[in-house]
Amino acid sequence: MKFNLPPTAENTEKYIQGILKEHPCSKSFFVGRSVLGRKIRVLSIGKTAGSVLFVGATHGSEWLTSLVIFRFFNDICFAFEHGEKLFGTDIRKVIEKRGFSVIPVLNPDGVEININGKSGAFSSGRKVERLSGGDYEHWNANAAGVDINHNFGAGWEILHRQERENGIFGPAPRKYGGPRPFSEPETRAACGFCSTFDVKRLYSFHSQGEEIFWYYGRKTPIIGRDMAEEFADACGYKIAMPEGMAANGGFKDWYIEKFGRPGFTIEIGKGENPLPLSDFDEIYEKLFPALIKALVM
Repeated sequence: MKFNLPPTAENTEKYIQGILKEHPCSKSFFVGRSVLGRKIRVLSIGKTAGSVLFVGATHGSEWLTSLVIFRFFNDICFAFEHGEKLFGTDIRKVIEKRGFSVIPVLNPDGVEININGKSGAFSSGRKVERLSGGDYEHWNANAAGVDINHNFGAGWEILHRQERENGIFGPAPRKYGGPRPFSEPETRAACGFCSTFDVKRLYSFHSQGEEIFWYYGRKTPIIGRDMAEEFADACGYKIAMPEGMAANGGFKDWYIEKFGRPGFTIEIGKGENPLPLSDFDEIYEKLFPALIKALVM
């Protein structure tokens, strides 16, 4: 199965239905709806409770992350069904021990706006046009103009103050964290899944920079650093510490603070968002060994 088209709502549904048809071991359900009512879908193999979770397309312009997740999930399903080993890893044993879940597109409205402009925002089209000034290519927020990765509760007050210091006072194409933490349905869907299904590891995929972020505050487990080093060794990415407005309010920040478990932000590829489809194969092949490690550790 090929994943060679941007993950619009239509293409996302085609990808999900294709995976379900091709791989009976997989299942899908939705954990919430976006601001505009689009379903936020989950794909899962093995036990959903206590699984490893990959999340993509939190930012509208970073939709290439969703294609990485779709392709990897598809590859894992194939290996599971055929008893294959990948980089010496028995995938069937791994999945039977700890399941694997993915939310390929956490921000379906933002992706649609980035790809199709104001027409992707339905009744919010005029608002989106006004906020963007017609520049949809760099749209990261959801349809309400809230940056989801600034909307999680960890350090939100610090981030909110920084936003105001940087002249961000309301809905915008990027970097506005909302009127309060967890104000957005997409944020609540992500948190709800983690809490309901007791997620053991979180990997939140963004672009770009080829960096791995693993630390957030005193609840960060020591093993997180060791895991990050193994991922970096496997794919050639570098370990980094977030700075400024990137240091709070994110999904992995909340996850670490809430559960005290390893959580990571993986910045795929290099260049300017949205990364082109022509980069996809190279990005995937470079990252693949680290993704296998993410399932195992």
